[in-house]
Amino acid sequence: MKEERGKEQILRRTPINNLYWYQGSLYTLNIIRGKTLHSEKIIKLFGREYRYWNPYRSKLAALLIKENIPIIIGVNWKILYLGAGNGTTASYISDIVAKGLIYCVEKSRKAYSDLLSVAKKRKNIVPILADARKPKDYMHIGKVDMLYQDIAQRDQVDIFIRNMGFLRKEGMGILMVKARSIDVAEKPSKIYKNVKRALSAQGLNVVRVVDLSPYQKDHAAVVMHK
Repeated sequence: MKEERGKEQILRRTPINNLYWYQGSLYTLNIIRGKTLHSEKIIKLFGREYRYWNPYRSKLAALLIKENIPIIIGVNWKILYLGAGNGTTASYISDIVAKGLIYCVEKSRKAYSDLLSVAKKRKNIVPILADARKPKDYMHIGKVDMLYQDIAQRDQVDIFIRNMGFLRKEGMGILMVKARSIDVAEKPSKIYKNVKRALSAQGLNVVRVVDLSPYQKDHAAVVMHK
């Protein structure tokens, strides 16, 4: 990995565009310099801004740290993000897919309002006010390279399956599973096995299931390919 040095500080490149290790934490190169979210931590090195990606606030950051970044996300990818919330994680993905697009589906009008504010600053984020249970409402987006979902509902697996048609052949899917939303009484490990079985039954190649503790309690990331 290429290292960039300055004042005893080191940025280490990862295999993912605009994503770096710095002092044991993940940072993205800010593609819209001077524009930040909330009170996020920023470092300035070599005339550039880098944004701290907190794994306790973003499940995708937690996954990348737990797996030591074995996932590749292309700079020009099109991504469908179901349950984009207020756009925080989407903004970091925006730094990564600098030449791509992120279609962000969000049902809550309150969260969508915040998402709109993020999208106004980041032109590769396309906000969509819709229910992910009704993919026909956004069929116009066409095929995507990656299907990413973070929806804490009992039917979260079914929602993902309903949206599988958007994923191109050999595309990557990441489903963030919140075990307690599916069944509060069942052991999370058993729930993850059931989720893997359900997705495999749909013809998806489940590569791995990653427990996201200690960053996200009772959550796992299911990584798969079509």
